[in-house]
Amino acid sequence: MNPTAAVAAPRWLPLLTLFTVASFVEAMFWGQITAFTPLYLPHLGIAPDDVKGWTGTITAVSTLVGLPLLPFWGALADRYSRQPVIVRSFVAHLLAGLLALLAGNVWVFLLARTVQNFSLGNSGLMMTTLAERTPPGRIALAFSVMNGAGPLAAFLGPLLGGPILDHWGFQVLMGIDVVLLACVVLATGFGYRDNYVGTNRGSLLGMAWDSVGIVGRSPRLRVLFSALFLLFGGWMMALTYLPLAVARLYHGADQGTAVGWVLGAGGLTTLVCSPLMGALADRLGLWRVLLIGAAITVLLWPLPLFAGDLVTFAAAWAAINGVASGVFALSFAVLSNSTPAPVRGRVMAFSYLPVNAGLALGPALGSLVTQVSLFAVFPAAAVLTALGIVVLLLARRRPMDAEVPLAALPV
Repeated sequence: MNPTAAVAAPRWLPLLTLFTVASFVEAMFWGQITAFTPLYLPHLGIAPDDVKGWTGTITAVSTLVGLPLLPFWGALADRYSRQPVIVRSFVAHLLAGLLALLAGNVWVFLLARTVQNFSLGNSGLMMTTLAERTPPGRIALAFSVMNGAGPLAAFLGPLLGGPILDHWGFQVLMGIDVVLLACVVLATGFGYRDNYVGTNRGSLLGMAWDSVGIVGRSPRLRVLFSALFLLFGGWMMALTYLPLAVARLYHGADQGTAVGWVLGAGGLTTLVCSPLMGALADRLGLWRVLLIGAAITVLLWPLPLFAGDLVTFAAAWAAINGVASGVFALSFAVLSNSTPAPVRGRVMAFSYLPVNAGLALGPALGSLVTQVSLFAVFPAAAVLTALGIVVLLLARRRPMDAEVPLAALPV
């Protein structure tokens, strides 16, 4: 056994716990503000007929602002240290929560959602740090647990936040999130010691640009990122319009609670499917389990279209979300294994790019699809996922470029 791995093995569980909890709180905040945006927009002066358009616009615009900074965060971490860049992301969420709490009109709320996307790039850096301390035979499981916390919290968050929204209002919910995010800022800042030392050399702009070049020059990575974008673009599109679909099926007064229950059901299946698929991947192979999970998702996507009531719809969504969350978690392990070790931190900073791009383009596509029917987003998601599988198969056949350009290597 590698002596380094033997020393590192006992240290991976506390770090996994910290990063999992931090990811949970982050995703819970994201899930609540995403799920309840359509319900809160009328309180900011948006006419009911305009809510659907504003929902897609806010999500797309705010996400597009944060995407160009992704290479910069990875380069900053490589040059100096990962931990401050990780903490930066939770500070961005904290500021976004404060702005959403104080927003008196839709433009301040849009600013809050935009500031939220200055947090991008943290998960890849956490996964890189975690991979360095995790035994090789447990990496898929560790990644599945950590990344499964995101989808789980994104759906349990509305379940817990729905009653708060209905009884005390959106500002109280944001106030609770702000307190939790402040705790995460302190925990990630002082809760572990990052031994990674950056190069402290080279231009940040040059390193950021070279990070993009690393992905572009790798035969497998450039195809793999395209595949993951298609896999998760449909998921993000459907998720954006899910609250409106629930509102269409639910006719009671507590719409926030109804949205929370449907999303919470999806969170419970994530709690089971994500670690289970991670454990299977450690035994049967990452690519095999990833492809099988994605194929099952294609078959499940059209089910909500045929749901005639809220209970049937919630059951269909729970099944879809459980498997999709497992595929989502495994994709990071595949991406990590397809990346040369010397530049893994910078490449993994892009790991959420397919999801974030899906958040920008998925709602934009959804705004067109929903003109036919609100529920048409679900079969459309099946089509995107099927295309993703085709590209994923192409990525698997591409060689992993083991040669790293000299400009990308630490000095």
